[in-house]
Amino acid sequence: MQKPPAHLVLEDGTVLSGRSAGAPGVAAGEACFTTAMAGYVTDPSYVAQVLCFAYPLIGNYGVDTVRHESERPQCEGVVARTLRPAFAGWLAEQGTVALDGVDTRALVRRIRDAGVLRCALGEADPDELLSRALAEPPIDGRPLDRRVGTLEPHTLGAGPRVTLVDLGCKRSIPGRLAAAGLEVHVVPGDWDADAILATRPRAVLVGNGPGDPSVLENPIEAVRGLLGRVPLFGICLGHQVLGLALGLETFKLHFGHRGANHPVRDVRSGRVLVTVQNHGYAVSAADAELVTHVSLNDGTVEGLAGEQFASVQFHPEAAPGPLDALPFFEEIAAACRRAPIFALS
Repeated sequence: MQKPPAHLVLEDGTVLSGRSAGAPGVAAGEACFTTAMAGYVTDPSYVAQVLCFAYPLIGNYGVDTVRHESERPQCEGVVARTLRPAFAGWLAEQGTVALDGVDTRALVRRIRDAGVLRCALGEADPDELLSRALAEPPIDGRPLDRRVGTLEPHTLGAGPRVTLVDLGCKRSIPGRLAAAGLEVHVVPGDWDADAILATRPRAVLVGNGPGDPSVLENPIEAVRGLLGRVPLFGICLGHQVLGLALGLETFKLHFGHRGANHPVRDVRSGRVLVTVQNHGYAVSAADAELVTHVSLNDGTVEGLAGEQFASVQFHPEAAPGPLDALPFFEEIAAACRRAPIFALS
């Protein structure tokens, strides 16, 4: 069956034509691109974003629900050069607007050069799509209204307990912790420090999630209340929240880091890790003594560590992605084995 024509329109007026390949209708969000060839649409970090795949052929491996990072697609829309039928059909079933036949090379170059741009896509007139793109609120300073973290605490695995603060965490993260021999107690992202400590953890991990970290006042205050009281770790958004709790600042990247091929140098060992990343914000350069990892693409901070805390900007769970950073979970497990059970005062 012939796919109906559709368009993607950026807020600067750029129009890219293609074919509707997902659900009918119109979607809007912040345009971003990933260099990865698989996965990602179910990562909650993509809330309020339209995902463009730089790789030209997406979905030829089918749809593997075991690898989903949440219960549904989290991005607002998907754009690709070629979407294979099984993947396009699944997006349609999930209600996700998608385009294929788009000149994604031109789109990636435009985002790279112009920086973050709002957009709209779907089976509508370009003028209507431009109006929709301009009406989309920027992510900066915006509390995202889609609740992507757990609403109720739950537990998986067995062993020393790590409490995972869920701001929109990928399923692979608690899975990796459990595989490292830990009991993982997942709690909502709006819990305060006392409630988190009441779970009697050996360590606390603040996971990934979507949006501008500077608006997360409650999680920042909770992390500030945990510092020095329990071994504390962070991944991606959790790394940014930790940085803000330490008194550092965060800023919006020109077009973000998204893909499975980002080189990061461990400044302590000199080793270079190839990492998977998915974020649009970064922690400002900190005291050199706190910085453990730096991006070899743009020099931004990729890791922090100090007395009883450590965090990384990249995704060590590698789902999908290279396995270079997996030892971060062993570091968390080792801290849990060393630490005493937190005694409530």
